[in-house]
Amino acid sequence: MSDQMLPPLTLILGGARSGKSSYAEGLLTALPVPWAYIATAEAFDDEMRRRIEHHQARRGAGWIQYETPLDIAATLSGDAADQPCLVDCLTLWLSNLMHADRNIAHETDNLVGALSKRSAPCIMVSNEVGLGIVPDNDLARLFRDEAGRLNQRIAAVADCVVFVAAGLPMTLKG
Repeated sequence: MSDQMLPPLTLILGGARSGKSSYAEGLLTALPVPWAYIATAEAFDDEMRRRIEHHQARRGAGWIQYETPLDIAATLSGDAADQPCLVDCLTLWLSNLMHADRNIAHETDNLVGALSKRSAPCIMVSNEVGLGIVPDNDLARLFRDEAGRLNQRIAAVADCVVFVAAGLPMTLKG
């Protein structure tokens, strides 16, 4: 896919440390600058701060970063509307929504609506969390279920869906 023009919406799925973010960044950097990086992570502890710093360190000039823990739709429709963008990641966004007690279905509707109005390509990264064991508590099971529904919803409207495992991309759609 990297040798071609990017489709309007690409969803990149994979597990933790699968290489999905690096793969997504590589796809986007084939386009002219500037590229928008819509970051959903919040640094609530030192370990998350280190993860965020690691992601930031591998991006060079050409990236405009938007810290967007909750309202991705507004950023996609506003400041980053005309820029090729990377949203990293939907599962952290979902966690933020759950923590803020936001209506996930409504927020997902807003996100899908914003994506449908964009003129520049968008790549969204999300974790596939449903391949492991069934979590042992209600909150973890709710998160797993909501992540599955969110991924299905975005995959349904995406032009291309890629699953990354061990750094190897496998095209599922498109």
